[in-house]
Amino acid sequence: MLRNIVAIVAFAVSLPAIASAASLVAKVDVSQQTMTVIRHGEVIYQWPVSTARKGKITPRGSYSPQSLSRYHKSSLYNNAPMPYSIFFRGNYAVHGTNQVSRLGRPASAGCVRLHTENAAKLFALVKKHGFKDTRIVVQN
Repeated sequence: MLRNIVAIVAFAVSLPAIASAASLVAKVDVSQQTMTVIRHGEVIYQWPVSTARKGKITPRGSYSPQSLSRYHKSSLYNNAPMPYSIFFRGNYAVHGTNQVSRLGRPASAGCVRLHTENAAKLFALVKKHGFKDTRIVVQN
């Protein structure tokens, strides 16, 4: 038990250091349903998002992008469009949505949804900075 608590505290303390080491950081605040995009330590965008609705989860933590998919369709949810997908943990991604009226409140099955125009901007930034220099940080 104590070992687990020490590991969690060590991870939480290291989160800001991990994120600040990257030149591009997309910080998702689940409690506020916002994403703040930081480039070289300067906030360049702040957008509303939708994260997991009740009964679903959006994983918390600090991640490097795993893959990009410009025209992705969900294999789990009836080919739902997921434009400008930035996969960061398994099937979880930051992506555009056509359900813009739901942005700013929990609505997804776990992904982080953005207005498609904003997802395109973030997608381009990730391509420019690369996976190793980009962090996606999801926190409460």
